[in-house]
Amino acid sequence: MFNTMTITKASGALIGALLALLLLFWAGSSLYYVGPTGGHEGEEIAQAYTIPVEESAGGGEAAAEEQIDFGALMAAADPAKGEKVFGKCKACHKLDGTDGTGPHLNGVVGRAVASVAGFNYDDAMKEHAAEAPNWTPEALQEFLTSPKTVVPGTKMSFAGLPKAEDRANLIAYLETQN
Repeated sequence: MFNTMTITKASGALIGALLALLLLFWAGSSLYYVGPTGGHEGEEIAQAYTIPVEESAGGGEAAAEEQIDFGALMAAADPAKGEKVFGKCKACHKLDGTDGTGPHLNGVVGRAVASVAGFNYDDAMKEHAAEAPNWTPEALQEFLTSPKTVVPGTKMSFAGLPKAEDRANLIAYLETQN
């Protein structure tokens, strides 16, 4: 069906078309240069104008987060909403007393840190138990904000709950699971 001459012609046409496109690209890039004009490579280029930006004294969001009265949030917390937030935790944690990827969370509020018998905690969590011996609502609130920040080196890959209301609702839900 195909002989060597047909294959040679087809490959020659393909290679010729690619060569023509390459030459057109080179010609076009020499005619139309997009980039800074003047100066040499690596030199700083003068800007037409600059916009002064005032430096803030620390992270505004972090300061706003610290001013939230967590006790008032816990008083207004809704366990039903916390059950929905717990959906993010279900991949690793269970509430039936059995361990999954993470330890079970029934009875976690008030329980000692890294104390579930039979669960193999990482070294970072065991060290954290010396700093914060019990899972109080305040300790859980801090931990759930960013687990990797509070316990550096933990194997827990959860990014955290940025909203204080979500954390309070989740803790209220976990309190009902004792």
